[in-house]
Amino acid sequence: MNLKLENKKILITGASRGIGLAIADKFLQEGAKTCLVSRGSEALFDNEKILQNTYGKTNVISFKCDCTNLSAIKNLKKDVGNKWQDLDIVVVNVGDGRSVNDSLPNDDDWQKTWRNNFESALQTARVFLPMLEQSKGCLLFVSSIAGLEAFGAPTDYATAKAAIIALAKNMARKLAPNVRVNVVAPGNVYFKGGSWDEKIKQDKKRVADFIKSTVPMQRFATPQEIADSVVFLCSDRAKFITGSTLVVDGGQTVGV
Repeated sequence: MNLKLENKKILITGASRGIGLAIADKFLQEGAKTCLVSRGSEALFDNEKILQNTYGKTNVISFKCDCTNLSAIKNLKKDVGNKWQDLDIVVVNVGDGRSVNDSLPNDDDWQKTWRNNFESALQTARVFLPMLEQSKGCLLFVSSIAGLEAFGAPTDYATAKAAIIALAKNMARKLAPNVRVNVVAPGNVYFKGGSWDEKIKQDKKRVADFIKSTVPMQRFATPQEIADSVVFLCSDRAKFITGSTLVVDGGQTVGV
């Protein structure tokens, strides 16, 4: 299937590893140009070089940016504008599910989680929206099934992810037909160094029992499977889809 993404310019936040990195790779496979963004780590630039070696230096760029910092995002926009002049797609993938298990976290914990998972997404969308309006492009948020149902995830994290879904729906209605806005809500995704990797190291049997009892497909998703959904929704093959939340969770929410 030709997704008609050749030479499209894609910005992906949280792209140094895991889901974000897989999304970048999938877009590159389709002939797009990608800009990888993360707070900054050796992994960001290491993976930039790996992707450049595979897809060409002109097709892959990267920038450090703390997406909880509005000034940093504005500077990122200037850098991207200077490099590319325009932008077709923004994938907002910044997030951190680590928090406390309190029913209602204290204000410090709440504000930290809210900044990492909602404010970062909101500000990224706000800063880059004019570029997407100009190109009649696409904005996609990576949320979580924790924003749809109560599975025992941290309350502040689940609330932030639910807010992203509400934000996307409202933006989609008001920006149509010029900019499409959608959400992908992953279930449990495993990758080396991720949160599930840490949990497996702590108690492998408990994690295995949890996955077997709650996920009909009886396994984790791979980052590449989430990336496939993201790339499709951002392509012309999905050009009549906006305001939607695509759940990719192996059936975990089916019986809820």
